[in-house]
Amino acid sequence: MKKTVCFLLAALAPALASAQEANLKLVSAFPETATYVKHMMPWIEKFNAGGKGIAQINFIGGPKAIPTFEVGTSVKNGVVELAMNTGAFYTNLMPEADFLKLTQITVAQQRKNGAFAYINKVWNQKANLVYLARMVDETPFHLYLTKKIEKPDLAGLKIRITPVYRDFFQSMGATLIQTPPGEVYTALERGVVDGYGWPIHGIFDLNWHEKTKFRVDPGFYNAEVSIIMNLDAWKKLSPKQRGYLEKQALALESMNTAWRKLNAEDTKRQAQAGIQTIKFDSATAKAYHDKAYDIAWASATKQSPEHAPQMRKLFSK
Repeated sequence: MKKTVCFLLAALAPALASAQEANLKLVSAFPETATYVKHMMPWIEKFNAGGKGIAQINFIGGPKAIPTFEVGTSVKNGVVELAMNTGAFYTNLMPEADFLKLTQITVAQQRKNGAFAYINKVWNQKANLVYLARMVDETPFHLYLTKKIEKPDLAGLKIRITPVYRDFFQSMGATLIQTPPGEVYTALERGVVDGYGWPIHGIFDLNWHEKTKFRVDPGFYNAEVSIIMNLDAWKKLSPKQRGYLEKQALALESMNTAWRKLNAEDTKRQAQAGIQTIKFDSATAKAYHDKAYDIAWASATKQSPEHAPQMRKLFSK
């Protein structure tokens, strides 16, 4: 009888281990070729190697799996448990998602001063989401153009936007056009748009450099790409599983120093590709940079009078 019980327990061991292991589907709002995805994949490999019997991530792909602007809703509704996304792509769930671009302190500092906890409070309450980790930080956005400008005036120019820079570019007179990242190259090629906003790195991923002639300096805002999770799925995890996810979230954020190096490399690479830098005089450049933040926070306060003022205090230097 003892032998029979031992045999059955041995046979059931793999099934029991599997039952204790959380299998989490993750989708990317960016194409699989994007720098962000390439940056994430080694982390997933390490996550799965160390998480055997605890938790595993199943990367199901990019926009071909779930369209870019549907990713946030898919996580909220539990279609997938995790996503690599940027707040600008799920403002349909809550306007506060776009405020993440306005952080002027690192995510490590945000964890210390209460900003990270405040973000999670809002994300939990308004979108059934957990803000798990910020994996892109200390990276400015820039305006890229196919036509030269002499001053911060975009009148007569068609600019591809996301919510990140909608208000800022509109304040300079731009005609706004919103498309998924995968359609920008064709839009540039056909003259549907005369420029776009994007971080200092990443334009080579989709070959946008081939159709780009100018980059406007200085940069503004802070590019944000993060891992978000369905709140109900988070609650179902055991304390051990949550602890493992939190540990791996910190490990992912510790990789953020790589962006400073990549930003410098891509700046140099853009010059080598023939992209010219448009620089304003110091007073105009400061006014351009300050205007970006003033307009963004004014808009944020209108959209979220309850949360924007507190987030501004926590996000600013």
